[in-house]
Amino acid sequence: MYVGTLSFDLLLGDVHSLKEKRSVVRPIVAELQRKYAVSVAEVDHLDLYRRAGIGLAAVSADAGHLSDVLDRCERLVAGRPEVELLSVRRRFHGDDD
Repeated sequence: MYVGTLSFDLLLGDVHSLKEKRSVVRPIVAELQRKYAVSVAEVDHLDLYRRAGIGLAAVSADAGHLSDVLDRCERLVAGRPEVELLSVRRRFHGDDD
């Protein structure tokens, strides 16, 4: 069994309130869940309206498949024009950990 996680640090574009922030972050979270069947949530910078931290986790029996899913998730977030991807932290845990 392999577990992979991604932590995204995002800078949001033209956002001036927490309500506007939710309207940007929620569609990203929903699309990741729908397209890739991963667990994902906003986990950091909850009180800042121009920053967002999104955490993602996935489990697979195959390390190659898991790496591919994490790559696709990262590309999806990086390709969103309404956010700037400041950093991504990837962690990979296998049976040896």
